[in-house]
Amino acid sequence: MPCLVNSRLWGKLMANERNPLIRMIAMPADTNPAGDIFGGWLMAHMDLAGSTVAVSRARMRVVTVSVEAMSFLLPVTVGDEVSFYGDLVTAGRTSMKVHVEAWRRRREDDQEFKVTEATFTFVAIGPDRRPHPLPEA
Repeated sequence: MPCLVNSRLWGKLMANERNPLIRMIAMPADTNPAGDIFGGWLMAHMDLAGSTVAVSRARMRVVTVSVEAMSFLLPVTVGDEVSFYGDLVTAGRTSMKVHVEAWRRRREDDQEFKVTEATFTFVAIGPDRRPHPLPEA
C-alpha cells in the first residue's frame, strides 16, 4: 500500500478513517445563549490540534502566528463528539502551515460531518523565545 502521508490520496480519506489529534465532547459550559457551541471553543481546540502537528515537526516550542479564514459550516450542540484532524501542509525555515479540520458526530449515530476547517501558521521558538530554524526533516 502506498504511503499516505503527503499523498493526494490522504485528502480523499473520510475523517473517521484517520485518528483524531483531539476528541472532545461538547458540554453545556461551552455554549452561547442560543445553545450552540462557541466558535472560539472550536478554534481553541483546532489551535491545540495544529500545535500537536507543529511540535512533532519542530521538536521544540511553537507559537501560533496566524489563522486563515474559518467558515462555520454546521453548528455543534451539547453532547456532540467533536474530532480534530490536522496535517502538515508546508514547512519553511522557521514556520509551518498546518491544515486542521473539525468534525462532529452525534453520540447516537456513526455519521460524521465537517463543521469547520482552517490553516494555522506556527513558528518554532528557541530557548531565547525568538524564531528558531526547524531541524532537518
